[in-house]
Amino acid sequence: MIFRCLVIFLVQLTVVSAVAGQARAVKCDPAGNQQEMNVCAEDEFKKVDKELNRVYNALLQKEKGDPLFIRKLRESQQAWIKFRDAELAATYTCEGSESMCWGSMYPLCYYGYKARLTRERTKRLNKYLADGRPADDCH
Repeated sequence: MIFRCLVIFLVQLTVVSAVAGQARAVKCDPAGNQQEMNVCAEDEFKKVDKELNRVYNALLQKEKGDPLFIRKLRESQQAWIKFRDAELAATYTCEGSESMCWGSMYPLCYYGYKARLTRERTKRLNKYLADGRPADDCH
C-alpha cells in the first residue's frame, strides 16, 4: 500500500513538473490561446509596473529636498500597494482556487485589472511630477 501511494505521488510530481516546465515556455500572443493571452496580460502588468517605479523614483529625486513630502509619499505608496492588493482580492474573491472560480482566463482578468490600477497610480504620480504639489485642482 505504501509503495503504491509512493508511485502515485511520484507520477503526480512528474506530471506537475512537466506542466510547470511547459508553462514557462509559453510566450505572449494576443491572438493566441488562453495561456498565451494570459502571458500577454502579465507582461503588460510588468511593463506598467516598471513605468510606475520609474515615475515614483523620479518624483523622489525631484522632491529630495523635502523630507516631509518624501516620508508622506512613501507612506502613500505603501498604502496604495495595500489598497491595490486588497482591491484585487475583493474583486476576485474565491472560496476555492482561482481557476475553479474564474476559469482559465483568471490571469488575463487579474493582471489586466492590476495593470489598470497601476496605470491610474502612475498617472497620479506623473501629475505630481509635472504640476508639483498639490497635484489636484486647488492650484
